[in-house]
Amino acid sequence: MMTIRRATERGHFENSWLNANHSFSFGEYYDPGNMGYSNLRVLNDDTIAPKGGFPTHPHDNMEIVTYVLSGALEHKDSMGNGSIIRPGDGQRMSAGTGVRHSEFNPSPDEPASLLQIWLRPNRLGVEPEYSQQHFPVGEKRGRLRLIVSPDGRDGSIATYQDSLVYASILEGGDEVGYEPENGRQLYLHVATGAVSVNGEQLQRGDSIVTTTSIRVTTETQGEFLLFDMTG
Repeated sequence: MMTIRRATERGHFENSWLNANHSFSFGEYYDPGNMGYSNLRVLNDDTIAPKGGFPTHPHDNMEIVTYVLSGALEHKDSMGNGSIIRPGDGQRMSAGTGVRHSEFNPSPDEPASLLQIWLRPNRLGVEPEYSQQHFPVGEKRGRLRLIVSPDGRDGSIATYQDSLVYASILEGGDEVGYEPENGRQLYLHVATGAVSVNGEQLQRGDSIVTTTSIRVTTETQGEFLLFDMTG
């Protein structure tokens, strides 16, 4: 069985510098029926206006992954890290015992588009950690590229959670398949463009949940993230 949630069903928040869509309850958006899926607690689709951003704020005991789709994001944190995150970059911050950070769009004229992902950790009270990894387009085109794992396998980003996150970019005629192991469940989110999953048409912001195998195709172009998580 496969369940589809359309982009229009998500929560929405907008102010002078942020246009955000929330797949699960977040901030002022509260939906008791959408508090997360398995280990995935937050999936925000954010567009940040030029020179806009999140001022310094705290986090703890959460695995936070940021995946930039376009533009750039400037990160600074209380661990002493400072970096610019660009398209194809994956950034992971393990908040652990507590960390403060800020995120701003440094561009004077180009919006920044990104997905912010929170995974519930399987270890609490760890020392905060930071890592960043670039995943070239060529490694994602027409295939599933592992970008997050519990052990950093295949050049992915390691997290304190038994979750696998894949990124893929498909163009007309491309096809990828995936079958979860018993007891695992899948969450697929369309980041850009459009794809077809087991014959169902999905647009940007749409998502599916399932425990069965999937086949993903597109007639045009589409980028998506696939989460393989515990049951």
